[in-house]
Amino acid sequence: MSSEEVEKLHEIYKSLYDELKLMPDRALRCHGEEKKKLIRAFDERQGEAEEVLQGMEEELRSAPSSYRNAMTTKLRLYRRDLGKLQREIRSPDVGFGSSSRPVEGAQQGIYSSQNQHSTHLQSQRALLLQGTESLNNATKSIERSQRIAAETDQIGTDVIEELGEQREQLERARNRLVNTGENLSRSRKILRAMSRRLMTNKLLLAVIILMELAILGAVVYLKFFRK
Repeated sequence: MSSEEVEKLHEIYKSLYDELKLMPDRALRCHGEEKKKLIRAFDERQGEAEEVLQGMEEELRSAPSSYRNAMTTKLRLYRRDLGKLQREIRSPDVGFGSSSRPVEGAQQGIYSSQNQHSTHLQSQRALLLQGTESLNNATKSIERSQRIAAETDQIGTDVIEELGEQREQLERARNRLVNTGENLSRSRKILRAMSRRLMTNKLLLAVIILMELAILGAVVYLKFFRK
């Protein structure tokens, strides 16, 4: 609940009520179609005031109990005042009674002053409504920014987690490469040892062959050539 929002609605209601409370006196000087037009304008302003009061009630639902109780009492008084003004402007006595009518010149002066005051109140009410709308738009913009920030934070968290997983995969791959390198080194040592043994075997085989040829030559010489 925003107490600032309640205060703004309260100012709008005061502006509307200040305009409404002048209308019964204006109705005393109106007749016929002009009076009907004034009553229609009164009904429109009263409807707007009722909407403002309803908006205040909605804002007060989540307010602290002490503040809500005080404002609820005020809202009941405001509705009572609106009902009183409605009874006054629809009273059958409105528009009659010569003793209560001012002279023509004074009547026009009061009417002009009231028109100026009403115009000023309407201008203030429009500014308040515009300010309230701007505040609502700013609040929505802040909420959107917060949602975007939350989404960005979530994306960042996901990226960090994914990078952590990729780091673990790279470390496992590096460990496998290290193990593979060690295995290759052992394989090279084994191959070199096998190569040395093969060369040794070849040399031994060559020596044996040479010795066998020498023995065979000696036997042939002794048997066939020596007398």
